[in-house]
Amino acid sequence: MSEVIFSVFPSENFIDLGLYQFGWEQCDPAHSFGPAARNHYLFHLCLSGTGRLIAANGKGEDLEYQIKSGQGFMLFPNQVCTYIADRDLPWEYVWLEFDGLRAKEAVELAGLTQDCPVYKARYKDIYENMKSEMLYIVNHKDESPFHLIGHLYLFMDGFVRSSTAAQISKGNRLRDFYIKEAFAFIEQNFQNNISVEDIAAACGLNRSYFGKIFHETMGKTPQEFLITYRMTKATELLKLTDLSVADIGNVVGYPNQLHFSRAFKNVYGVSPRQWRNEHK
Repeated sequence: MSEVIFSVFPSENFIDLGLYQFGWEQCDPAHSFGPAARNHYLFHLCLSGTGRLIAANGKGEDLEYQIKSGQGFMLFPNQVCTYIADRDLPWEYVWLEFDGLRAKEAVELAGLTQDCPVYKARYKDIYENMKSEMLYIVNHKDESPFHLIGHLYLFMDGFVRSSTAAQISKGNRLRDFYIKEAFAFIEQNFQNNISVEDIAAACGLNRSYFGKIFHETMGKTPQEFLITYRMTKATELLKLTDLSVADIGNVVGYPNQLHFSRAFKNVYGVSPRQWRNEHK
């Protein structure tokens, strides 16, 4: 029988980087999972043994990868995949499922894509730290959400810095600076009537170029990001306070309650009131 540790993260209120579930498993020979698709990023690190990953690339073509001890693989949101333990030397792995506004950027910094999903470590010491952070999260599921998210950030730091594919050029560092400036402006002004032009101006860029680098880095347009940020803040207030829907809409930059409810429903599929009833 395979041995498994599996946990679901108890909180949804982290915007930049959030945890959804995590675990560890010593698989039975030929144990398989899939074909299936996830809603978030899911990273497996092979601790011992070996196995196979069959995953759709960017063109939807199924490719097969052999994964051995010390390597890992990233599953991307909505990517159909299957992974199978070896018959003779089944793998033992640890996994984290995560997402958030900074998730895509971190995965890209590590050099992993749907066309190149296999993680290989470049620096053994950083790899060991990353592995320790993953195991720490799995074995400390009863710690507070803030505590676990702190270790998720430490994992992500090790994941990016240890990857053989990680390349942070001068151009990328400059682009990262502009994105951080945009984040800071949005965090400080999301409740106001700000536009994409305002965000670009705060970064000292024209709207067209800013929109291009933002979308390439974040996978969303600046407008989509701003709406997502506001709606995520709204869910926090709906869940954690007794403020009225109108007051919450005003707090997140929608003085018109009808406009707020419409924008919220476009993102979550239900009205703010219904969402509160389901999550309170």
